[in-house]
Amino acid sequence: MSLKNQDALNFARVLTEALPYIRRFSNKTVVIKYGGNAMVDDDLKSSFARDITLMKLVGINPVIVHGGGPQIGDHLKRIGKESEFIHGMRVTDSETMDIVEMVLGGLVNKEIVTLIHRHGGNAVGLTGKDGDLIRAKKMNLSGHAEEIRGSEIIDLGHVGEVDSIDPAVVDMLTASDFIPVIAPIGVSEDGVSYNINADLVAGKIAEVMGAEKLMLLTNTKGLLDKQGDLLTGLDTGQVQALIKDGTIHGGMLPKIRCALDAVASGVKMAHIIDGRVEHAVLLELFTDEGVGTLING
Repeated sequence: MSLKNQDALNFARVLTEALPYIRRFSNKTVVIKYGGNAMVDDDLKSSFARDITLMKLVGINPVIVHGGGPQIGDHLKRIGKESEFIHGMRVTDSETMDIVEMVLGGLVNKEIVTLIHRHGGNAVGLTGKDGDLIRAKKMNLSGHAEEIRGSEIIDLGHVGEVDSIDPAVVDMLTASDFIPVIAPIGVSEDGVSYNINADLVAGKIAEVMGAEKLMLLTNTKGLLDKQGDLLTGLDTGQVQALIKDGTIHGGMLPKIRCALDAVASGVKMAHIIDGRVEHAVLLELFTDEGVGTLING
């Protein structure tokens, strides 16, 4: 068989393997948290936009929630302002919040929308302020931090958590064949803006929308065991055991807890996937092997 014919055969096999997944997820909602290397590498940004466009074209409803921490940090440096973190969260005063809104709601959000359009999709960018999508409340941490002597309330400024989600504007966009691209900025009842962790927003939106899948892009292969091997096909009990024995720790804990909360609230499946892999979203969605950790409810 010629190389050309072999390539054609491999392509046909890929399409055949994808077909049952396309049928399964047709008209279903998939919420994707977009962040990490996938947001800063030009090739990965382009492949992500193509993946999302293809998902919509085959009848799936993708909803994107994006981060933008490195981009925020870069713009703060330009104005001579140092980033300060406590327990991994950016301390956000009023000046920093202005930068967050400009970067997340403007520059980053519109770049994603533009890339999707360039690959043939129709996307609309919004923040949690639009359509009263994300009602936020102030987050206060209590406990000991290295920066503070003793235990007390730690004021992070304009860092918030989700109080409630009204998905009406997202439902309207998906029903009109648009791809929503959401910046994780919420507003309180008294009109104060808050920066919210994008993983948490993605998880809450997936819960409220009854999503089939929640996909969290990371800069790791997924959830690893103590030998460094990839774990997948886990149920919530197995994940809780891995947390208890210390296998899951550090920066992976918030993502895993977000995934657990989502599946406990009705989302069928949550995935921690490697955003450094080109076309990671399609590989996880349409192939038997996938590229990360699957957590079932």
